[in-house]
Amino acid sequence: MTEPKKNKAKFYNIMAIVAIALFIIPQTRTPIQVLLHKGLSYINGSSLIDKEDQENVANVSWELLSETNEHFDLKDANGKVVLINFWATWCPPCIAEMPSLQELYNHYNTEVVFLFVTNDEFETVQKFKAKKEFNFEVFQPISKPPEALMTSSIPRTFIIDKSGAIVVDESGAVNWNSTAVRKQLDDLLSE
Repeated sequence: MTEPKKNKAKFYNIMAIVAIALFIIPQTRTPIQVLLHKGLSYINGSSLIDKEDQENVANVSWELLSETNEHFDLKDANGKVVLINFWATWCPPCIAEMPSLQELYNHYNTEVVFLFVTNDEFETVQKFKAKKEFNFEVFQPISKPPEALMTSSIPRTFIIDKSGAIVVDESGAVNWNSTAVRKQLDDLLSE
């Protein structure tokens, strides 16, 4: 092997070792994962579920408790557009999409019911929100969610129309503040 090829091979080996080390070290692993998921969120989009495949959760009771100790029942949102996001403070794809959800919340929080649902302790959530400068309200489930909203992976986001139909069901990091999502919400709000 020639000297330039040996140097190139050494360089690639060193870069591979550095990359592996960065993924092993907890302090660097999460920021790298968040960055990768943030990049993927611009590729992943939100699409509407075909009408015949939509499930309806109108008049379904699902009790939640807010971080300000307020009770909320999903059936109280009947006739409103609802965005439900299942997430956690330790989840890299959740962290990656959260700024776009905050921006969407800033614009639509008076028109859309936002339910950011987690099993994390509220103290942990409040520290996370303060560090990231998020101001949306967070909820914990009191009762089991309806079957149509059950999830085993996070982040998972649902958008429900005014009639109670689940029109969006997305897993993984998504750029929720995109033009396409805003159009979806505007269309749902105008129905």
